[in-house]
Amino acid sequence: MTPAKKPTTKAAPTTARAAKGAGHSTSTSSPPAKKARRPRLPKPKWDVSDIQKWGPEKHELGATIPEAGNSIYNETGGWRTYVPEIDVTKCNGCMLCYFYCPDAAIVVENGKAVGIDLLHCKGCGICAQECPQKAIRMLLEEKE
Repeated sequence: MTPAKKPTTKAAPTTARAAKGAGHSTSTSSPPAKKARRPRLPKPKWDVSDIQKWGPEKHELGATIPEAGNSIYNETGGWRTYVPEIDVTKCNGCMLCYFYCPDAAIVVENGKAVGIDLLHCKGCGICAQECPQKAIRMLLEEKE
């Protein structure tokens, strides 16, 4: 009875030339062939003769902010997860938090940040990130 032969495995080629000769792709091989371009689709033929009938005067445009800074009219603070807390003793009055706050939610008195208007603060944390004195920290808000 003869013992069963073990399957032989070939070692991977160790040089680029050996790899190319063995049928392996290498970085030294020629660049891949260019893919065939798909034919261009014809442009749609829109009837824009009645654009005044359906323009922005009649309908609000989608995904636009009709008036910049409109958050003063809308309470946006109800959906935040984090709330900023200001340590007024660390604040040096640089006003970077006020400048970068997208909702003007920083309450300023005598040139220093003293509080946050929580009706408008979204909890984005930009104020805490921009504060060089680390006077603002973000805390997990506890909802009632």
